[in-house]
Amino acid sequence: MSQHRHPDAPGRAGAVPALPDLPEATVARLPEYLRALHQLAEAGHETISSEGLAGAAGVNSAKLRKDLSHLGSYGTRGVGYDVALLVDQIEFVLGLTQRRGVALVGIGNLGHALAGYAGFASRGFRVAALFDADPARVGEEINGLIVRHIDELPRAAAEESIAIGVIATPVAAAQRVADQLVAAGVTSILNFAPCVLSVPEGVDVRKVDLAIELQILSFHEHRKASLTALPATGGSGFTALPGGLAAPGTQEAVGT
Repeated sequence: MSQHRHPDAPGRAGAVPALPDLPEATVARLPEYLRALHQLAEAGHETISSEGLAGAAGVNSAKLRKDLSHLGSYGTRGVGYDVALLVDQIEFVLGLTQRRGVALVGIGNLGHALAGYAGFASRGFRVAALFDADPARVGEEINGLIVRHIDELPRAAAEESIAIGVIATPVAAAQRVADQLVAAGVTSILNFAPCVLSVPEGVDVRKVDLAIELQILSFHEHRKASLTALPATGGSGFTALPGGLAAPGTQEAVGT
């Protein structure tokens, strides 16, 4: 994901000299490091070892050191990382040095909960506008914001400089809402609807599907139960799959 540093980017000593071209996996882990660093700062830590930060972020220390090396941050031997400086570096790379305006579309149960979530403000985001197509929702006040009709999106996006849209609508409305967001100039979308959106090139979409996450956890539960049920000795350790297919180990490999 190529990015370029804005000429007004901070120039303090030790800050990132330019926005690096980061691997997507590294980008996905940076928010975890930032969360851990904020917690460490709140607890009074001024420095932290790579092992300590890795443990707080839930990754291994080698992976953390490699990720941070992309930022030009290597820590100090025997001391570790400067917590405040590393917070500055990661926030800069993630573009959190400005409070980005966010539009939330769909004020059902999930949307209502997201609109009331206080954590966005503390992490650099400003929920600037709420939208719904349901007349019963329009006019409702949540956290000081009045829910507007979706038809007001273009004007609100321009007035509030909104670049990020959050879709919390039913599946049937999600693509239409995505089209409206794109038409209003929104270039990044967080989609909570369980569907795949079609957007133009240059528009980034992140999908959050809670059912998929639960299904992945279900796989791990199923696998743990299967391993527990295996015979202590003998047997192939493989089971038949539905439809007559065989899981590995129930038969000789084809072609052998």
